[in-house]
Amino acid sequence: MREEQVEVLVVGAGPVGLLTAIQLAEAGLEVRIIDQEARTTARSYACALHPRTLKLLDQMGLAAALLEHGRRIETISFYDRELRCAEVKLSALGGDFPFLLILPQNAFEDVLEQRLRKAGVTVSWNHRFENLQEEGETVVATVDELGGTATGYIVPHWETVVKRQFPIRARFLVGADGQGSLVRQRLGIEQTRVAGPDFFAAYEFESEGKSEEEVRVVLGDATTNVLWPLLGNKFRWTFQLVKSEGTSEFPQKERRSVRFAQPTVDEEIRQYVEKVAKQRAPWFSANVKAITWCTDVVFEHRLARQFGRNRCWLAGDAAHQAGPVGVQSMNVGLSEAATLAQNLRKILRERAPLESLDAYNREGQEEWRRLLGLTGGLRAKADTTVWVKERRARILSCLPASGEDLSRLAGQLGLDY
Repeated sequence: MREEQVEVLVVGAGPVGLLTAIQLAEAGLEVRIIDQEARTTARSYACALHPRTLKLLDQMGLAAALLEHGRRIETISFYDRELRCAEVKLSALGGDFPFLLILPQNAFEDVLEQRLRKAGVTVSWNHRFENLQEEGETVVATVDELGGTATGYIVPHWETVVKRQFPIRARFLVGADGQGSLVRQRLGIEQTRVAGPDFFAAYEFESEGKSEEEVRVVLGDATTNVLWPLLGNKFRWTFQLVKSEGTSEFPQKERRSVRFAQPTVDEEIRQYVEKVAKQRAPWFSANVKAITWCTDVVFEHRLARQFGRNRCWLAGDAAHQAGPVGVQSMNVGLSEAATLAQNLRKILRERAPLESLDAYNREGQEEWRRLLGLTGGLRAKADTTVWVKERRARILSCLPASGEDLSRLAGQLGLDY
């Protein structure tokens, strides 16, 4: 079978993979990006962009388009049931983007995909990475092109089939294929589990109540819960489940743009959301008018023991995962994508040594060991409140920042990072 050849093959067309491909293509490199799904996500788990991320996207000329799709939030407040115990203000960070931008992931991905097409690259949807083999100065990836066929006579259903299998030879391979990364698995890179698994349920709903101008994090004795204000009269509650019958594997993101109405089920869910919200956050008084979307998801705090080797490298969730509240894994992953793309450009165009990627691995490991509390963590000061001091380990993954921005937000709580 004829072998395709590219300079860089990117596996995974989520935000991190798309941004990697954009940076590479706009640097003049020959890029191929594949994803086993049929399209970008229709809904979102990671729904907030950090100030640092917005600055990066602004440098690419993308921030203005994204601001039209999202809601700006300057304050993160921390509650213990009805008591407001602490807050951080992103407005104190200064700069051009002193806020979180909350938006659906599908809107984010659509903007990125449009930019990629302008660079002359289209995503090869329905293409699944299967395996890799390193050969000298190249990597040969085995890829399955997927199709579908209707099966069943009385009750037909759609089944995914492999239409063909073919090789792609690349100078470099980037694994941006998420927490269950096949690229990481094929490289034999193990992960360190720091904490978890933690099970969450997310419910997006319309309400007639006033939309808050802040993200509210409720840190109970055993659960972490978040109320996200969305555009318009919409909210999202994310509840941590104390007991769950869910599996430890990630569910697939919803790819449909609509959710079929199920009146009886929707009413049961609506009542459940109101009940749990009032139990965990007695201040919640908004009327849950209609459930527009919901999902279950599981998170583990994990870190790959290395970010890659030779000509195969990881970025984003393929290399790490943190809790969902601070949306750190995706945002830091976007920064990693830009750094990795710059390194690959220098190697392929400026003849930089392959060993220059060792710094990418080292710096990524150092940052994530701090973010996951493996080194350093948040340290209390003499005047830190007892409530914050007791919950500082949980607060670390709730802060929507990294690097110096995280240090400054932690300082507002009387914590050192």
